[in-house]
Amino acid sequence: MAQKLGEKISLALKSANMQQKELAERLGIATATVSRYISGERDPKPEVLAQIAVTLGTTTDYLLGLDTGEFYHPKVKRMLARNASNMTSQEKKALFDALYGEE
Repeated sequence: MAQKLGEKISLALKSANMQQKELAERLGIATATVSRYISGERDPKPEVLAQIAVTLGTTTDYLLGLDTGEFYHPKVKRMLARNASNMTSQEKKALFDALYGEE
């Protein structure tokens, strides 16, 4: 798992246009620790993995190789449930229409 996790962190770093040093600073850990995560020498604790995902704008599922990229209704429902209170009725309708093809 460690090697695959490291590859995913590395890809997410590139996608976020961020260096290991910046990630380490944002997480409050040593740059060498981030390097060890990427090389597969060390696995981050779950709470650190969650912080890495948030900082890099991705999910722990992606970093762990569990996200297939397919549309998954329960995942969308959880995301909506967490964020619905911050959305207007128009935003909710626009999102629903986008997801289910209504024009």
